[in-house]
Amino acid sequence: MKLKVLWIGAILPLLALPGCKTGYNPTTIDGFTQGTTFHIVVRDDIPAHVDIKRDIDSVFLAMERSMSLFDRNSLLSRVNRNETDSVDQYIIDCIQVAEAVSRQSDGLFDITIRPLTRAYGFGGGDTIRHPNIDSLLQWVGYEKIRIENGRLIKQHPDVQIDLNGIAQGYTVDVLADHFDRLGFENYIIEMGGEIFSRGLSAREKPWVVGIDRPDEENRVQGSDIQVKIPLSGRGLATSGNYRKFYEDESGRKIVHTVNPKTGEPVISNVLSATVIAPDATLADVYGTFFMVAGLESSLIFLDEHPELDAIIVYSDEQGNIQTFNSGLPEIE
Repeated sequence: MKLKVLWIGAILPLLALPGCKTGYNPTTIDGFTQGTTFHIVVRDDIPAHVDIKRDIDSVFLAMERSMSLFDRNSLLSRVNRNETDSVDQYIIDCIQVAEAVSRQSDGLFDITIRPLTRAYGFGGGDTIRHPNIDSLLQWVGYEKIRIENGRLIKQHPDVQIDLNGIAQGYTVDVLADHFDRLGFENYIIEMGGEIFSRGLSAREKPWVVGIDRPDEENRVQGSDIQVKIPLSGRGLATSGNYRKFYEDESGRKIVHTVNPKTGEPVISNVLSATVIAPDATLADVYGTFFMVAGLESSLIFLDEHPELDAIIVYSDEQGNIQTFNSGLPEIE
């Protein structure tokens, strides 16, 4: 699950704060896409010939038509049903990033997990009461797919792809690339908890991102902030399981994150993982990976990858909530 992240650096300058005269009039665009909300602020002046709302809608529509699992007519849905093997550049990009991280994580991040997430009722599937995990696992494994001349080659027709662990972060980066081509130097893009920001807010400071406290009772965005951090020129994503789950007839908690190696819902002491990476795509992917890997393995991985930062909220052996911060500055 991608938790809602409240970013506040772009909102505060729009308020009538005493003594806060910035001289800027940022453009704010809000909306709904890919089953979630988005919030975008561009501090720079937008040229008269640029219809920024139309550009944003065009990018989001292209992503949905390409990678949505909820749209039966999307390209990915048709690929999963073996109606075509031709894939577009969006899907190719995501598969290439996913393959690299799958190798890094020894298969703990794997986009061929679709047979499992579908069986558990996540990502547009119908819940199966007692899924045959062993039967489904034979179709799971990142080495079972490859791209060849714009075509997706599967080892077996039952292999299916789930890009939910990467698509939103990738969408944010595609939009950020578009903003860069337009010459924007100061903006923030948030979609469903995935964020990329560049430059400064209207207060001439890095954008400030507030991360919700991971608690099942914390259901109102921004009502209980765990930590606030500055963000500029990097991507951020937060993953967690404390809100999105259901209980089966035996009372077992079925969480959104599934271990692709065991086929079982993840049981971990990690409550949420916020990852800051060079872009939102990688932040999205690594956040999902950390939720599967658990605390100890995540800390080892972070130590080996200095290009990443993370804030991991976890439960210790006594059941107390603890927070690991890899070194990010916090804002009071």
